[in-house]
Amino acid sequence: MSVLTAAEEMAIQNQFQELLHISTFIRSEKDRETIRKAFDLAHEAHSNMRRKSGEPYIIHPLCVARIVVEEIGLGTTSVVSALLHDVVEDTDYTLEFIEEHFGRKVAMIVDGLTKISEVFDSNSSLQATNFRKMLLTLSDDVRVILIKLADRLHNMRTLDALSPEKQIKIAGETIFLYAPLAHRMGFYTIKQELEDLSLKYRHPKIYVDIVNLLKDNEEKRNEALEEFMAPIREKLIANHYRFEMTGRSKSIYSIYYKMQHKGVPFEEIYDLNAVRIVFEADADISEKRQCWNIYSLITDIYTPKHDRIRDWVSIPKTNGYEALHITVMGSDGKWVEVQIRSRRMDDIAEKGFAAHWKYKGVDSSESELDKWLRKIKESLKEPNSDVIEFIEDFKLNLFASEIQIFTPKGQIKTLPQKAIALDFAYEIHSGIGNTAIAAKVNHRLVPLNHVLSSGDQVEIITSDKKQTQREWLNEVVTTKAKTSIKNNIKAETRNRVDVGRNVFERKLRENNIAPNSRVMRKVLEAYGTLNKEELYSKIGMGLVTLDDLPKILKKNSKNKWIRYWQLQLFGVKGRPEHSNAGKYHGGEQDEAKFDYRIALCCNPIPGDDVIGYFNKKDGMVQIHKSRCPNAVKLIANHEEAIVPVKWTTYKVFSFLAKIEVQGIDRPDIYLRIISKITGELNVNIRTFNMASHDGIFEGTIELYVHDTKDLENLIRQLKNLKGMETVKRLEILDRSKEEV
Repeated sequence: MSVLTAAEEMAIQNQFQELLHISTFIRSEKDRETIRKAFDLAHEAHSNMRRKSGEPYIIHPLCVARIVVEEIGLGTTSVVSALLHDVVEDTDYTLEFIEEHFGRKVAMIVDGLTKISEVFDSNSSLQATNFRKMLLTLSDDVRVILIKLADRLHNMRTLDALSPEKQIKIAGETIFLYAPLAHRMGFYTIKQELEDLSLKYRHPKIYVDIVNLLKDNEEKRNEALEEFMAPIREKLIANHYRFEMTGRSKSIYSIYYKMQHKGVPFEEIYDLNAVRIVFEADADISEKRQCWNIYSLITDIYTPKHDRIRDWVSIPKTNGYEALHITVMGSDGKWVEVQIRSRRMDDIAEKGFAAHWKYKGVDSSESELDKWLRKIKESLKEPNSDVIEFIEDFKLNLFASEIQIFTPKGQIKTLPQKAIALDFAYEIHSGIGNTAIAAKVNHRLVPLNHVLSSGDQVEIITSDKKQTQREWLNEVVTTKAKTSIKNNIKAETRNRVDVGRNVFERKLRENNIAPNSRVMRKVLEAYGTLNKEELYSKIGMGLVTLDDLPKILKKNSKNKWIRYWQLQLFGVKGRPEHSNAGKYHGGEQDEAKFDYRIALCCNPIPGDDVIGYFNKKDGMVQIHKSRCPNAVKLIANHEEAIVPVKWTTYKVFSFLAKIEVQGIDRPDIYLRIISKITGELNVNIRTFNMASHDGIFEGTIELYVHDTKDLENLIRQLKNLKGMETVKRLEILDRSKEEV
């Protein structure tokens, strides 16, 4: 039994008093007593529990409640729920007890929070079901996810106390689901902190490197920001604006993301600095007009980059975010992003959904965030949808940037960026999507896979019959479209199987053949099908007619049957090239050997930081780069299947790598590059793609190397060639190449 010391008890009581002090929303003694009652219950329930760090467990719910108040801005019900959020899961208290003493609403929120904690259970089908339950609760009472975000934020802030394996798992979950959810709910500050902390534990060296780079030039950067802001400040004061202006750097994760996806070093990130202007709005002038007035004053001083204007004042983001973003050239020749917001806009940007509800009385119309929550609920009500597929589609749509599309009558529909005309059709109605054959975009006829741009006016052309095609699944991007297409295909498949089964059984009766396993084996072999469902489906589609069924069943197929099984048992071919070359190290099975294969989605090479995933489908371990998007998803969803791996001897095999080169075009430059790679360095080239224009050459080379050291040496050697400007490795990250 764990006993609290006097000092610990005093610290706990002090933290609770601080919580009451910052809870400025408390208007009555009844609310204060309810919060006190919830704290006393949680304190008693967790009295014998400590966290991995050794501190009393009650500190955690107190910190979560504080985040709920200070950083999210919720009220009494949410604070009570935050204090009680682990009581039902970790102690003997029941939901019925919570409802009896704190009311139905608190009990429902605590129940939702308990379900979320089960989402990342090791059983994937169970976790998918729990995820679905969690989202249903979310769409009923969004406070469930807001408190869970606070819970996850505090867990990430105190992750040092856990083992490295647990740190990586929790950090993977965070970047996979919680950071995107915080983004979608409008909590940008929380989203950025979750991303930064996730990076800290997933890639600690990269995190520390970026932190140090930011520290190294912090003083110089702050001076440049102050110099940039000074004339803007003078201009705004002269025009009688009441405002706050602050400068900041990009978040650590956003710098990492840009370095990875743009393939640029830290020094080449041009928009590292940003300035935020928050003004007190004049009630007599629209906020939109005031934003553009400030824009005009700034562009009188600095030159704007017109393709970097982001107008979320005219049409807010789906999560309710409003602001005007511009990028201008500073006097030092560097680009700086300026964000312009009213106080109300800033409140919504910082407090997300909570502030959205605070201002809802000002505008009672349904917001884009309300519409998004409604879409979740509609998708979840579909009884036949695959929950695991739904999670994947839901995740893909969390971070999507939005575009605004107009119907022929001028109504606005919000879709993710890269949405196609078919997504728009399903957005209107699943029936229109299922019968769509073409579209008119801005009165011009286009195919259904035409990618839409913000501001397009779209009209869908339909036919009288359903036209659903399986290929559409690879083209649409919205959850609604994917779910509708999958359900329609499943319905059509079930119908074909039923038709095929009836035809097959009728044909057997016509030929006086009794159905049994021997008959089915012969038929499956004759028509090249693997199982009954495939056979029935082909019959239903008309691909198999069964006209020669009597002949097939009379034929002696004994020899074929024996040859078939000999092929399976004794003719095994196509064993993976690197079979049995990798080592699995972990637990009691040190250096146990497993068959492995290199994941095609990211093509790691020896020396890369990698993880292993044991795939039950083929009994092999897939080797992924640890920062591969598929690896992040696997760590978050299938912790039990992740195995630690390391490179041992790897000079026997060559691995595919890709580099990008750019330089000044000289008559013999291509010959010198090839000579350097194949002649001096003895490296085989797979592909060599180059193009020259305006005196510059650029291109990519795929080649086979033994490890990262070989590749780094090759890059150094190529950089020494006269006229060569840049040589860098390209990350090969293709999610479509690997099933996970």
